Amino acid sequence: MPSPSALKKLAKEHGTPLFVVDHAELRRSYALFRKHLPRVQAYYAVKANAHPAIVKTLFDAGGSFDVASFPEFMIVHENIKHLPAKKRQDWIWDKIIYANPIKDQHTLEQLDQYRPLVTYDNPVEVGKIKRHAPHAGLILRISVPNTGSVVELSSKFGASPAEAVDLIAAAFKAGLVVEGLSFHVGSQCTNFQNYVQALELADGIFKEAWSRGYSQVKILDIGGGFPAPYDPHVRPFAELARMLNAEFARLFPANMEILAEPGRFLVATAGTLVAGVIGKAVRGGKPCYYINDGIYGTFSGVLFDHIQYHLKAFPPASRKRPAQICSVFGPTCDALDTVSVAENLPDLDLGDLVYSENIGAYTHASSTCFNGFPPAKVVHINV
Repeated sequence: MPSPSALKKLAKEHGTPLFVVDHAELRRSYALFRKHLPRVQAYYAVKANAHPAIVKTLFDAGGSFDVASFPEFMIVHENIKHLPAKKRQDWIWDKIIYANPIKDQHTLEQLDQYRPLVTYDNPVEVGKIKRHAPHAGLILRISVPNTGSVVELSSKFGASPAEAVDLIAAAFKAGLVVEGLSFHVGSQCTNFQNYVQALELADGIFKEAWSRGYSQVKILDIGGGFPAPYDPHVRPFAELARMLNAEFARLFPANMEILAEPGRFLVATAGTLVAGVIGKAVRGGKPCYYINDGIYGTFSGVLFDHIQYHLKAFPPASRKRPAQICSVFGPTCDALDTVSVAENLPDLDLGDLVYSENIGAYTHASSTCFNGFPPAKVVHINV
């Protein structure tokens, strides 16, 4: 991340709140993922932060992309629109997966001309794809354990493993082609056994599908969930990667194509927020600070993503004044706009700046203009 002095300089130049995206960190995270999981093709989950500059950096690094809406698809497509038709189509087939299992009719009709891979998880979706996007390739998403993940997804998406092969058969019967399986262990997965159980379930489904004659089903998409280092208790990615590589070698043939959909892991550490103190008070004997960004802005991840982003003070305040437990509130008139009720900060004055690291994923992406306060200004560095 940028140094505190660099952040202060940027804040002085651009004002606050300021959302700083470090593209050197983006490239580092992508390289780290590829280093530790060399067998896995990394499809960046665009929803984590869909800023076109972020997509462009990962595109230039050789990344692939997981999109979940047609606008996200077009953000990626902007990077390849100049290619000849066949080369562009080959790139889409190899580098994009539309990983939202439920799609409306209009979206499918828009996607059909591009012939991407799309996910599905129920018989109704098979019929929709057949009618409105018959040229797409299919990936069946199965439900797997999400125990211990910060954001649980299995209650909304995923076919039961028991019905998986029947759903594969139904798609082939409809004249479609199923290319493989996908799963998602839940976002910010700190229980690595979720992956082990999911891979074993996938292995059983592949073997049953092959035994029933569907030998072309040979792509495995292991989804996302790779944890970002929000605090020292998060187990290292290298530990998860060693476990995954061992399971890949144990369960799947060398020619199995393996994909993943890292979003948070790639972009979380690339984002830093700088905010300004606009008010202070003492309530119930506890210091309270009001800053010019909050739950309806970059700290939306506190509410939507269940992540607590900690704040730090800049020197000299952080060095000369003793830290104390305080509350931090955003700028709106809603009491829900509470960033933290137990932050450890020194005594701050009006106009002082604070910053929050590792805030690049699912934050600015879901910020709003509620109460008339616009989202933080975005600045890109090391592009």
